[in-house]
Amino acid sequence: MNRPVNPAPLLGPRPPSPLQEVRDERFERHGVRLLLKRDDLVHPELPGNKWRKLAPNLRAALAAGQDRLVTFGGAYSNHLRATAAAGRLLGLGTVGIVRGHELAGRPLNDSLVRCAADGMRLHFATRADYRRKAEPATLARLLEAAGAAAAHVIPEGGSNAAALQGCAELGRELRGTCDVAAVACGTGGTLAGLAAGLAPGQRALGVPVLAGGFLAPEIRSLQAAAFGGPAGDWTLAEGFDHGGYARVPAALDAFADDFTARHGLPVERVYVAKLLWALTALAEAGTFPRGTALAAVVTGRP
Repeated sequence: MNRPVNPAPLLGPRPPSPLQEVRDERFERHGVRLLLKRDDLVHPELPGNKWRKLAPNLRAALAAGQDRLVTFGGAYSNHLRATAAAGRLLGLGTVGIVRGHELAGRPLNDSLVRCAADGMRLHFATRADYRRKAEPATLARLLEAAGAAAAHVIPEGGSNAAALQGCAELGRELRGTCDVAAVACGTGGTLAGLAAGLAPGQRALGVPVLAGGFLAPEIRSLQAAAFGGPAGDWTLAEGFDHGGYARVPAALDAFADDFTARHGLPVERVYVAKLLWALTALAEAGTFPRGTALAAVVTGRP
């Protein structure tokens, strides 16, 4: 593939995403101001945390003279879709290692169809190998099988030390605007960087979209790699995964439709709907003190 002469339109500095206050009686009756950090508007094809995490990794790949990227994700991974789009925009080849060897013989879902349309070559790994992809021998075998042994590796979800530096800018954009900045979490990288970028006295709140309670040590490990140790004040609100990643029960779907009707915001289901549901439930439970300014990071679009 041929690279564009100038990758700056994708990888150069971008203005801060808008911060929009919305009036919602479910928050107002508890004295909480709700603000939406519209990171879904950062880039038309790489919205929100996907651009913030991918841009530093893409700059590193280009600086190293790489012309191909390889990364990892499940069959509904927004990260795979974003990486495929970035590869197309930058003229880089992309390979996606997808969790679930049994999917290889089935029709592709809409997310993977989009990846393939953007030029990503898909390799389906067994779930056992995928779980062990951090082990050097397993990783080498996966890359070899995918024909990507020489490609620039971006981790699952794009979360690594470089990505956290990009997400810290999100926190810096929110300094002085809110008391709590909340974001949905998959791999934890966005929360880890967000917390580091906030000012003293501000707190980051993460809402995991997967069950299991495994994120806290992952976040601490990511911050140690990126910043040398703990950075910022952050907590997790567990129990709002609605049955697991990409699970959207009818009640959550109806909640998202209602939020759109109230505020004109198209609500992405896998991450943003779970975040907004959690914040609504926490506000109604009195979790946030009266007078709290609460910023919800809208990381993507439907």
